[in-house]
Amino acid sequence: MKKTLISVVGATAIGKTSLAIALAQHFKTEILAADSRQFYKEMSIGTAVPSEEELQSIPHHFIQHKSVQESYSVGDFEKDALHLLETLFESKSVVILVGGSGLYIDAVTQGLDDFPKIDPEIRKRLNAQLREHGILKLQERLSKLDPNYYEQVDLDNPHRLIRALEVCLGSGQPYSSFINKKKPKRPFQVVTIGISANREIIYERINRRVDMMLEKGLLDEAKSVYRFKELNALQTVGYKELFKYLDGEWELDFAIAEIKKNTRRFAKRQLTWFKKNENTIWVDVEDEASAIAQKVANAIHTNE
Repeated sequence: MKKTLISVVGATAIGKTSLAIALAQHFKTEILAADSRQFYKEMSIGTAVPSEEELQSIPHHFIQHKSVQESYSVGDFEKDALHLLETLFESKSVVILVGGSGLYIDAVTQGLDDFPKIDPEIRKRLNAQLREHGILKLQERLSKLDPNYYEQVDLDNPHRLIRALEVCLGSGQPYSSFINKKKPKRPFQVVTIGISANREIIYERINRRVDMMLEKGLLDEAKSVYRFKELNALQTVGYKELFKYLDGEWELDFAIAEIKKNTRRFAKRQLTWFKKNENTIWVDVEDEASAIAQKVANAIHTNE
């Protein structure tokens, strides 16, 4: 039987964790998390880390294994995930990958684009510019250096802007010239399952999840990591809005409304990313896990 990685994708709060666990139980296997914020042990509530009961029901990997003070890039994750998959596939035919971070999913399933090594001083200077002049200056600079990527990138994400700019400045070539090149084939097949729902259901789930996070103590968690607020890991919806409240810039009710609004925007970007994959098998949020497992089994059999 060909080794298969089942990738479970979808918008935030759509139910990826519960489906991944159901599929892992069905196929008697383990789960790799591909959520770029669930890696960090200090960010439990705000990243919707699976519950203790969920974590104990099935072996999970890449959950809260790093500190926000540690550097952990998508390239590091790709290398670690592929190494672990090689080990798991020695005894298992199927492994589950689940997460809402499209770049991290693609890193494992397709591979990363090959970029030149960049002088770290360039990133330091760009971060200083961000602090001094704000994100608008970075956006304007990218529009001049790489208009093609400017049209694709999430312009509200300073990490993405700085990454593109440092490549442009360090290589003398547009960031977009390094992406979407042919990548080496993976030694396993990938079956991607996308969970879909109409917009009203997604928004309702997001609003409910934010309320639950606050009930569980999200504000206290934000206070506990406030001293790290400049770190990249904390440039995250749910935390950055509460930092504005803690700085005295916003009222708490306004900060909470902004968390919900920005999470809805994030969900929209996630779906745009995941819908680029024409091979995704889309299922409805209300579909039974057993029926989805059968669809996966059929896809595995068809691809053999």
